[in-house]
Amino acid sequence: MAGERKQQILETLAKMLETPKREKITTASLAAKLEVSEAALYRHFANKAQMFEGLISFIEETVFGLINKIGTEETDGLRQIQRTITMLLAFAEKNPGMTRVLIGDALVNEDEKLQVRINQLYDRIEVTLKQSLRIAETQSGSKGDAEAQANLIVCYIIGRWQQFAKSGFKRKPTEYVQQQITTLINY
Repeated sequence: MAGERKQQILETLAKMLETPKREKITTASLAAKLEVSEAALYRHFANKAQMFEGLISFIEETVFGLINKIGTEETDGLRQIQRTITMLLAFAEKNPGMTRVLIGDALVNEDEKLQVRINQLYDRIEVTLKQSLRIAETQSGSKGDAEAQANLIVCYIIGRWQQFAKSGFKRKPTEYVQQQITTLINY
């Protein structure tokens, strides 16, 4: 029961982040949405930062679970990159509230450790892309700068997430993805 309530709190918080208006989400507004007292929230989470940590944990588990699945299913380095980029953009599109967490929008005025954790998520994605790029280099026999290219791809992904959030979730991150991937990875 406690686990279910915790999950319900996180789902409601994520849903509240989906509103295009950038209203600050308070524990009072979250409690009102759930029709519980603020004290009830604090029985499950010590503070709001812990709630955001829960959302970040969900993002990490989902994203890296899917990245690992792509890595085991796909031996072609270029296909790994294409599928990873597409998955990251589609994840944001399906989870607008999580997109605001991913770009740090929802973390403004929250514990700075939360943004550090998102930055670490970016770094892990970049390392994964770098590994796939190195596989692609080996497979094609061409030599590129995997580090620089992986960074460019991460910047592209973050940019698409930003555009999605700042457009009030109207500009879909997956729009033009196939054409743009061709430009990003031309082996």
